[in-house]
Amino acid sequence: MPSELESCMESLIKVFHRYASKEGNSNSLSRRELKELMENELNTFLKSQKDPAAVDSIMKNLDTNGDGEVNFEEFVSLVVGLSIACEQCYQLHMKKQQAMK
Repeated sequence: MPSELESCMESLIKVFHRYASKEGNSNSLSRRELKELMENELNTFLKSQKDPAAVDSIMKNLDTNGDGEVNFEEFVSLVVGLSIACEQCYQLHMKKQQAMK
């Protein structure tokens, strides 16, 4: 039976490939696939963005090899960045709760 972390990694891989397989190259996300993934899987994050061109900006930043698509390695950098930001929010929340005691 996989551990909780192993299950999370498996989910990440499955989500990436579910969206990547919708168009052309099944090993990378087109702009449209990335947008659909973010709208469905990162909806809360996307709603918090004030910039209507957020997906285009994210796509540009993620596409480090400049091929116009986001491969799994590039996608993982988005997940890592968002995870770090969420963990920082968690730490702030915990500090506030401790201060209330």
